[in-house]
Amino acid sequence: MTTFHSHQPIVIGNWKQNTGRDRAVALAREIVGASVKGVQQAICPPAIWLTSVAEAVFGTSIRVGAQNLSRYPSGAYTGELSAEMIAEACSFTLVGHSERRKLFDETDEIVNAKLHVALGAGLGVVMCVGESAEQRDAGEAVAVVTSQLEKGLAGVNAIADIVVAYEPVWAIGTGRSATSADARTMTTAIAGVISKLLGGIGAPVLYGGSVTSGNAAELFAGEHVAGFLVGGASLEAEEFTAIGRAIAPGD
Repeated sequence: MTTFHSHQPIVIGNWKQNTGRDRAVALAREIVGASVKGVQQAICPPAIWLTSVAEAVFGTSIRVGAQNLSRYPSGAYTGELSAEMIAEACSFTLVGHSERRKLFDETDEIVNAKLHVALGAGLGVVMCVGESAEQRDAGEAVAVVTSQLEKGLAGVNAIADIVVAYEPVWAIGTGRSATSADARTMTTAIAGVISKLLGGIGAPVLYGGSVTSGNAAELFAGEHVAGFLVGGASLEAEEFTAIGRAIAPGD
């Protein structure tokens, strides 16, 4: 199952730990009502609302994904949700988001384990990578992201169901966004690493980090930028839709 394809822009909204049930359903319906032609749009609500949101967008072009999943297939892991459980409610999942790495100490090895259980359950995967401000200032950005890719994709032989999202940690929720040159440099490097790891096969690369309708077109102009992973801006249907319109292909 291929969750996203590379010939149309992709915009994914990560709602994080926000929205109650009524708001989640209403927001999903608002996004459906304003969906953008020629753009693959998806939303990742809190896990508890996955089924409700999936029902709200059923039969439309809007896809639904999870924000996280357990690295274990099943067992005595209180509070965790397995890939098989997630797959009953949606079609893909995020793995390796910087907040999971930073706040919950997720290592590249954990990210890799989650990726494999997700793929094994038939889920598409959006694997997030990105460097901190300290790593960027030290000139280590490309090396850090390359290492995350190599370890996160270990054991992967095909990338048809994988999208990579580059989210510089210093740009998430800070209001500070990478420039188009920053995005171009890193997404080009990421595309090169993926191609090297998988024998010339590429994957869509998204940018994430303080994306707005005001900077979307400029960021999208970067080479190898296939779309966006959007945080706060995805909690407003009008702004989320405007980001999609900013990068929609012309008629």
